[in-house]
Amino acid sequence: MTQPLRILVVDDDVDNAESLTELLEMEGHSVSTVYSGEDAIRAAIQQDFDISFMDVILPGMNGVESFMQIHRVRPQARIYMMTGYSVEQLLIQALNGGALGVLEKPFDPEAILKLTTSVGRSGLVLAPPLGKTDDLNMGRFIHDTLKDHGMRCRHVTQASSMPQRLVNDEVLLLDLPTPLIESMQMFKQAQALGHRAQTVILPHPRQPQDMSQSPLNDVTVTGIINKPFDPLQLINKLSQLAA
Repeated sequence: MTQPLRILVVDDDVDNAESLTELLEMEGHSVSTVYSGEDAIRAAIQQDFDISFMDVILPGMNGVESFMQIHRVRPQARIYMMTGYSVEQLLIQALNGGALGVLEKPFDPEAILKLTTSVGRSGLVLAPPLGKTDDLNMGRFIHDTLKDHGMRCRHVTQASSMPQRLVNDEVLLLDLPTPLIESMQMFKQAQALGHRAQTVILPHPRQPQDMSQSPLNDVTVTGIINKPFDPLQLINKLSQLAA
């Protein structure tokens, strides 16, 4: 059994919420359960949880909006979204209908240029999670491709180096060792600061244990748990997810 954790479960489906809560408590964890985004925010303000599991579809404030609010108060919070949406659908929702482009492997310079320009101002380009060692320089490759074609690009590899100001029409390349949903939060913060150019998010590489064909295979990369999933697999991953 993993070390006891303080866990927040957020799901308006009472049966699902209580089932997950009971399972986690049987493993010795301390679990708080709420059924709305507003209650999740209040709980996160009152207590510092080791890890939270939040459904996307919630009454009132949805899971994505609640995630953003909690991260403003607790930037280090470990929050995983539970959803039946694809990653692309979730990001479209988070963008409030904004344009989204998804790169396909192998990465082609022309495709990068086409997508980066087609999403327009405030648009987002998402690269797929990386899995091979030789993909680790993909951020530099995208950066150099854009610059070689006369585009200004700010390559951010650490959250602490996130610029507070960006030049108009400068492409923001987020190449961070964080789950996708956390990079998405930084993208929204850039928008709040007035950034209106294209953004490219490059999810960090998978770890070897994340290569299995499981609904939980990319959770450490994306921060998104795809439904349906095996709760016992989630239990086995708790120590990894809370790290």
